[in-house]
Amino acid sequence: LQGIFVLGLPYALLHSGYSGLLLIVLAAALCCYTGKILIACLYEENEDGQLIRVRDTYEDIANACCKKLSPSLGGIVVNVTQVVELIMTCILYLVVSGNLLSHSFPYVPLTEKTCSVIAFVTLLPCIFIRTLKIVSKLSQLCSLVHFVIIFVVITYCLTQMHQWSWAKFRLSLEFENFLVSVGVIIFSYTSQIFLPTLEGNMKNPGEFRCMLNWTHFFACILKTTFALTAFLTWGEKTKEVITDNLPSFLETLVNLCLLTKALLSYPLPFFAATEIVYSCFFSNNHSNYRSPLFALTIRGSFLLLTLLMAMFTPHFALLMGLSGSVTGAAMTFLLPSLFHLKLKWKKLSFLEKCADISVFILGFLCSLAGIVCSIKGLLEVFG
Repeated sequence: LQGIFVLGLPYALLHSGYSGLLLIVLAAALCCYTGKILIACLYEENEDGQLIRVRDTYEDIANACCKKLSPSLGGIVVNVTQVVELIMTCILYLVVSGNLLSHSFPYVPLTEKTCSVIAFVTLLPCIFIRTLKIVSKLSQLCSLVHFVIIFVVITYCLTQMHQWSWAKFRLSLEFENFLVSVGVIIFSYTSQIFLPTLEGNMKNPGEFRCMLNWTHFFACILKTTFALTAFLTWGEKTKEVITDNLPSFLETLVNLCLLTKALLSYPLPFFAATEIVYSCFFSNNHSNYRSPLFALTIRGSFLLLTLLMAMFTPHFALLMGLSGSVTGAAMTFLLPSLFHLKLKWKKLSFLEKCADISVFILGFLCSLAGIVCSIKGLLEVFG
């Protein structure tokens, strides 16, 4: 989903002005921080003071924090939250794929729903994915396509440098539009759901913190450069998805790249969601699927669910915003800071405690603001 949000960053700058540039940097720092403290919750010190990985998943962390209330309550809450967010992400990829496919070939009489079905058919092989290695290969291709898109847009913008003007940045802000910008910028960095699995599969987990620092640093540089050059090029004419501003011949090329990216991005959240479901049935050895037919049934059901919701759920964008404000903020800010405080309270310094509490409050405010805006939008639509 990162690429889709990145394409909305110039539009976010339109509504946030100079503060948007600061938000891009601040969001990178906050998401990097919550990723580190989430992974810290996987470890405990042994008698010799060495850190030992005693937990493997987000679910294990939640269960450790809620074990006095219920041994499995925290895990259930986290699993439900994760599955909802991942499934909504998969649905969004299908919606976007249908939209891009229909707009890439405007002279072919196909509706967006028909195009979503075509995209669904191309994704059917996902039901046979059993290992993270296959997903990682697809994600590498997805990253390559993503860089092609960014390169094309930035290159075109650089050819228009003669019309750039810093006067295009606004100083006054509309609060509601600013909140939309905050949501787009913050959630362009979210990856906490995948971090425990990623860290556990690294050849050298000790390099995780360094990896997180560098990836967020370069992501911040890339997103700032992309958003700034695009906004300086189109100013007040900047559209919600920046590719709509491109000349027609480039727009078609970029839309096809985006379609490829959306299809290649789908397997990661799909695989993660099905893995969570498997873990509920095979808690001790969920990667060893005892019944291949059962595994195919689960994957096929998930795949079909995403298609049905993509085709028949009205005002999906608003519903996505509502669920994202709850699940996205919870998984990115609220739960990592809360779990870190709970599990490491006695070992945290005063400044670390203040940092965790500040992140929790910020996440709560972002979530609340997003919920209010989404509900307001739904009321206006249905009213």
